Amino acid sequence: MPPPTSPVLVTKIKVQLKLAIARLRMVQKRDEALAKTQRRAMAQLLEQNKVDSARIRVENIIRSDIITELHEILELYCELLLARAGLLEASPTCDPGLEEAVKSIIYAAPKTEIKELQTVRTLLAEKFGKEFVLQATENSDGKVSEGVVKKLSVTPPKDELVQGYLEEIARAYGVDWPKGKNKELGDPPDFMDDDDDDENPSGGQAQRVLEEPLVGVDEEAAAELKAQEDLSKATPPKSFGPAIPLHVNPPSPSTDNIHPKVTLNRQELTTPTKKPAAVTRKPSEQKGDGVPDLDELAKRFAQLKR
Repeated sequence: MPPPTSPVLVTKIKVQLKLAIARLRMVQKRDEALAKTQRRAMAQLLEQNKVDSARIRVENIIRSDIITELHEILELYCELLLARAGLLEASPTCDPGLEEAVKSIIYAAPKTEIKELQTVRTLLAEKFGKEFVLQATENSDGKVSEGVVKKLSVTPPKDELVQGYLEEIARAYGVDWPKGKNKELGDPPDFMDDDDDDENPSGGQAQRVLEEPLVGVDEEAAAELKAQEDLSKATPPKSFGPAIPLHVNPPSPSTDNIHPKVTLNRQELTTPTKKPAAVTRKPSEQKGDGVPDLDELAKRFAQLKR
């Protein structure tokens, strides 16, 4: 019988699951950066024609990719346990919906470098008992994920996989390897045949054929076809449509776009400005662009003196 479940134990499991997820993501980013450096060095070996050395070193890249895939699977299992943490509290036995995730983590944790995952394994062993952990470690019931078991198996990669990795690295970094694979195909064959122009007119010849008068068609039908053709070629006038222009207010300026603009079909739409109202001037101000006449000034001064 497994020991009774305590809320404190489930809380510890949830905390360690969150820490394990964060650690797994960090390790994946680290391994991806290292893999880029290793691939670049592999491309240099292929460029220098050191194929034997490249075949040996590429196995490290393959193994690193397998471990990264394993970490992704374990991360998903940790997220699954965290999402279904209520099932851990509900019963002291392992729920069938969690059995694969729990046993996969117990099986894989000692074979990884993730310490938080090993802590999760210890807490799960405390919850479900030693017999459950022994069964998961030996995978006697086959409940551990096949992908986890396969990626943790220590077997050398196949020759086809090694060859595919080398070719992909060479293609990604522009290295001509294997030599002679990318051969020059020579000049393309000439598919142009002048003898077929008369049988299958195209381009300008087809246009001339359409412009010629139709034989065997009455004048009314020919005129209708001609009118339809002219209508299809015609473009609407610029004055076509409503007389009122389209009013679109530009967005308010921001730090990303200090001078916002509104464009339509690559043309800037400007807000129409109102024309200023015409100012009516007195007859005395119209002469000389608004400057009063000297005689008028003299009359005003004479009136002021009175």
